[in-house]
Amino acid sequence: MIVDNVKIKIKAGDGGNGAVSFRREKYVANGGPDGGDGGNGGNVYFIVDNNTSTLLDYKYKKDFKAQDGKKGEGARRSGKSGEDLYLKVPKGTIVKDIDKDVVVADLSKEGDTFLIAKGGRGGRGNQHFATPTRQVPNFAEQGAKGMEKNIELELKMIADVGLLGFPNVGKSTIISSVSAARPKVANYPFTTLEPILGVVKTKSGDSFVMADIPGIIEGASEGIGLGITFLKHIERTRILLHVIDVSGADGRNPLDDFYKINQELKKYSEKLAQKKQIVVANKIDAISDQVVLKELEEICKKENLTFFCISAVTRQGLEELIDYIALELQKIPKEDIVSVDEFYDLEEELDQEIHIERTGEDYYTVTGAPIERLMSKVNIFDVESRQYMQRSLIRMGVMDRLKELGLSSGDTIDILGYQMEYTE
Repeated sequence: MIVDNVKIKIKAGDGGNGAVSFRREKYVANGGPDGGDGGNGGNVYFIVDNNTSTLLDYKYKKDFKAQDGKKGEGARRSGKSGEDLYLKVPKGTIVKDIDKDVVVADLSKEGDTFLIAKGGRGGRGNQHFATPTRQVPNFAEQGAKGMEKNIELELKMIADVGLLGFPNVGKSTIISSVSAARPKVANYPFTTLEPILGVVKTKSGDSFVMADIPGIIEGASEGIGLGITFLKHIERTRILLHVIDVSGADGRNPLDDFYKINQELKKYSEKLAQKKQIVVANKIDAISDQVVLKELEEICKKENLTFFCISAVTRQGLEELIDYIALELQKIPKEDIVSVDEFYDLEEELDQEIHIERTGEDYYTVTGAPIERLMSKVNIFDVESRQYMQRSLIRMGVMDRLKELGLSSGDTIDILGYQMEYTE
């Protein structure tokens, strides 16, 4: 089963807390602080794995978390950093940040690796907070939280040539005749329910990848039938092989089929409609009306489209078609079809603003990303840690801005839910 679209939640590891410790060794007088730092939390990466072909691993398990860093210890011993988490995805995976609604990575090459979430930094131990006036710091930093992200993964198959056309026109027979792919072949619509990839080798030794896309019908661009679920899989192809059943066995008009399929391509994507297209009249061994075949050929000349007549069953014309495709692929460079947001900020530092409001006559609230980072390191139950927080607020300019809003002695300052009374 091919799973090509999933939504998951990932979290990088939290940093370990710094340690509060003091040297207590025999014959060592006045031992100072020696609390070690906490270890950094593990990062989360996406990595392309050639042995993975679908996103099935993410269909049922939705939450993924890297390892937390260990807390620091005495004797200046730092905690162990958490192990990074590598999430394997197939080649052709698009990574989207749901909350920011941007595509952040297009993993389309072997070995592609993308850092999606950074682990929290480990907190500093109390050894870092000793000063000439504070020789016995009784506090340490808490580890920072690791990043959390809601992610959407979408798989777009990577093939050089995409077979498209109405159901039952012979696409599966074509790909099984020219490659080792073995799709299900039967005389009823929608035999192929999942895209099939096959490697086609030419007489010259060159090779290319062909994709058998499940049958597209009128209204596919609006989701009718198998709909856009599979239209998106031909976006990466360089050549479209438009297969048309000219035998008339199913009672369809080949000319109508030609126009309807191209109309669906245009509705879905103008760029897709402009790709190099080769029209393949299949089942000519069973054709009953040569006039229709001539009319189709004339339309292709008028539209400046290459036209081939083949029979996938008898292999008539297949070798010439494959040779032509191989030559055309040499002229068409591969291109990135996904627009990745180059300004995506992994550090989530875009919002540097500190929000300060007067929400009551004597009540003020302070919020913002820099405040969240500060408070993640503070132990509000420790006097010296709170003093460190107050000095940081002064250094960040928060207290000056509060005074500009009218802060006076006795007023309450609410910092992310922690309330303190201001005294001058």
